Amino acid sequence: MKRPLLLIANDDGYLAIGIRFLIDQLKDMADIVAIAPDRPRSAAGSSITTQLPVSAKKVMEEEGVTLYSCTGTPVDCLKLGINQYVDRQPDLVVSGINHGTNATINEHYSGTVAVAKEGALQGIPSVAFSLDDFSENADFSPLAKGIRSIVKYVLEKGLPSGTLLNVNFPKCPSYRGIRLCRMAMGKWEDEFKRHEVYFGTDYYWIGGVQTDASADESTDSWAMAHGYVAVTPLKIDETDYAALDRLTTDWPI
Repeated sequence: MKRPLLLIANDDGYLAIGIRFLIDQLKDMADIVAIAPDRPRSAAGSSITTQLPVSAKKVMEEEGVTLYSCTGTPVDCLKLGINQYVDRQPDLVVSGINHGTNATINEHYSGTVAVAKEGALQGIPSVAFSLDDFSENADFSPLAKGIRSIVKYVLEKGLPSGTLLNVNFPKCPSYRGIRLCRMAMGKWEDEFKRHEVYFGTDYYWIGGVQTDASADESTDSWAMAHGYVAVTPLKIDETDYAALDRLTTDWPI
């Protein structure tokens, strides 16, 4: 009987500690093909490369594990992996572990979550993992048990069609548990800071402050602030069915 096959990607690049930790935690559970950007591609969202060719090269191989470096975006990596580097449909797509949170509205921008979205679009159960620590040397060891538990569950039980899991770990030495959550709503404020003129041109650095407008006990941000791992199911179908029923089509054209 064949072992499960995991296809792993990320947006922090193939050298990131997060993806190496993820591989180490899961390689006894399944065969792994991992393909990751050749450099950090954070906040790439679901972008794909259309104006240039994409290339990849094998950078590591051991029993049951192969890792490739790819010149494309995180979603390019997953698409290329499915199309060229696996010999059967993966049993699970796993993305991460991201250096930094992808809770609340951040999931809209995240290359890490976009990988899982692409997996779900391809009909493959998919999970994105993130840790609320942006350090290159973040300590991922407290995540091990939770990651293995969630991956084991999804391999055994599957996920509803078109649904993916966005999993966010707070930066804690241990966790109070795992909570199923909704995504907190909010926005980024003061996103751009103007800096001195450079050769006659203004330039700006993106940053800002994130505000959560709905951080009650049902939300991912509340769970993380109180020491829980936040698991938010997301759907590929973004149709607003309430609006679909409420809106009319008697607009003049």
